[in-house]
Amino acid sequence: MAINDRIFGVLMIVLAVAYGWGASQFPEPFGGSEAVGPDTFPRLLAVVLALSSLYMVVRPDPDNAWPWSRTGLELIIAVVVLVLYAMLLQPLGFILSTTLAVGTLCWRMGARPAKSYVAGAVAGVVVFLLFNFALDLSLPLGLLAFLEVS
Repeated sequence: MAINDRIFGVLMIVLAVAYGWGASQFPEPFGGSEAVGPDTFPRLLAVVLALSSLYMVVRPDPDNAWPWSRTGLELIIAVVVLVLYAMLLQPLGFILSTTLAVGTLCWRMGARPAKSYVAGAVAGVVVFLLFNFALDLSLPLGLLAFLEVS
């Protein structure tokens, strides 16, 4: 059954390359080349994903079976949520899309819906504030653009 890990690993390497290439297409920040720009975090994620996937291809788990039961369904739901998150990030903004994605994933993992979405909102706001003020990197506001200070 090691073939499952290898196929998944190869697919994730392709995803890592596409993700890294997409990050390299970000426009250069105003003022020249900075050490930390909008492409830094996505490139770092692409490298980590590529290395993890390569390990999965080289050293697959010998006894894993593809989870066709409830676990497989939950994995599919998680992938759909993450794809929707990426699609909604720009129009809804970081805070709202993160609230929805994290809340849904927490709920699917067994937390109560109200607590899940509160945790998602807190995560969205905290990460937004960290990126905006501590790292000085802007994230999309989307529907909350009226909060933007000129």
